[in-house]
Amino acid sequence: MKIELCKDIEKFDVEVILVKNLKSLEKDLKNVLKNLGFSAEEGSSIFLNDLKKMFVGTNKLKDEDLKITLSQVIKEIKKYKFKKVKISLIQEKELDLKTLVEGLILGEYTFDKYKSKKNKFKCEVLIDIEDSIKTSEQLVLELENTKTICKSVNLTRDIVNTTPEDYYPKTMAKTARKIAFKNDLECKIYGEKYLKKNGMNAMHAVGRASRHESQLIHLTYKPKNSKGKVVLVGKGLTYDSGGLSLKSGTGMISMKCDKSGGSAVLGIMNALKYLEYPYEVHGIVGAVENMIGGDAYKPDDVLIAKNGTTIEVRNTDAEGRLVLADCLCYAQDEIKDIDYIFDMATLTGACIVALGEYTTGVMGHSEKLKKKILKASNESGELVGFLPYNRYLPSLLQSGVADITNAASSRAGGAITASMFLDKFIKKENKNKWLHLDIAGAAYKEKAWGYNAFGGSGAGVRLILNFIKNLK
Repeated sequence: MKIELCKDIEKFDVEVILVKNLKSLEKDLKNVLKNLGFSAEEGSSIFLNDLKKMFVGTNKLKDEDLKITLSQVIKEIKKYKFKKVKISLIQEKELDLKTLVEGLILGEYTFDKYKSKKNKFKCEVLIDIEDSIKTSEQLVLELENTKTICKSVNLTRDIVNTTPEDYYPKTMAKTARKIAFKNDLECKIYGEKYLKKNGMNAMHAVGRASRHESQLIHLTYKPKNSKGKVVLVGKGLTYDSGGLSLKSGTGMISMKCDKSGGSAVLGIMNALKYLEYPYEVHGIVGAVENMIGGDAYKPDDVLIAKNGTTIEVRNTDAEGRLVLADCLCYAQDEIKDIDYIFDMATLTGACIVALGEYTTGVMGHSEKLKKKILKASNESGELVGFLPYNRYLPSLLQSGVADITNAASSRAGGAITASMFLDKFIKKENKNKWLHLDIAGAAYKEKAWGYNAFGGSGAGVRLILNFIKNLK
């Protein structure tokens, strides 16, 4: 799909008209649509061939409503196989170009890599910007920046959706190198020798039963005259069987999605150069495969993390926090003067129970920082919910033989206790600079929702890019 900004558009197959209600239409047209059963409800549409117009119902002409509506529009365009489509930026009022374009591009996404028949879709969407209050230069920049963000979201979706047989730790490292080459980023990749030598025993233990070597990935974006430093740490479990605490058969299905946090970090790093954000950003991914075998780590093992903390293993399926623990330690040891540090992970099913399937759980100490991420949520459209710490939960992580256990003694508050585990690996000076983002609910669905197709959603990419954009 090609999107262009135009004026005086004369040649097109169909013009898309967004309708909140029929009252705003001319009487004759309103009667025609009524007689044809069109009620302007969200998701409804009708094509009038003689007028070359498609009418699409929507609740609102802004924010998530507009994105969802445009995702419906692109599906209708595919169905009718239109080649050239006109959409006016001004419909009752001027639409937000970024919102419109996100709805089109994110709604158009499909993953057909493993389909024997590919759905080839070629279409030119012409956005009429006549009488816009913005200049052409402003609109062009907005269009190109939005396309960059959406491409990175779709790259993240592609990574998440790729099978574990095709996408394993070294594949993730290869993707990181490609992103680094394309965007002039610094790139460091470390294998298992480095993990053992540098005391990253928790991360190493998780991956040691796999035939695929674990990879520690570190990408760095350094603009001139940087205004600050942001560190992103992503869980990159390219597949999670649960280890010796083996998941059920149904529980293992879709576990390719356990790399969603690391995939989001790669997606974010892919966009920074083009967006010209004036902040130094480090993207760190622990790419690991958690498998079973004679060399698998076991319940009752005690692991020593990079910062010297000893961890009693109570459940080998609580592996993501072990990988993140060492990666967080690595980040704080290697990067000085950090302003913000976020980790992103499909960490707990408990977060889905607490907040539902579509919301990212946010945990941390700083209320000020939570307000900033809430603003990024409202502007990006990615849903977040906040789960509170309290003084009683840390005792659930106590161990009789080590400093801490990797699985709480109670399932209650599981998303929070997982975050509290990670908090043990955040240095004192960074406590109020850190947030944990549990994207288990939002990252992957085996159904279409909103403007997301079946599979990976690219959760975290737009949220964090918006957060960085608004930093001052």
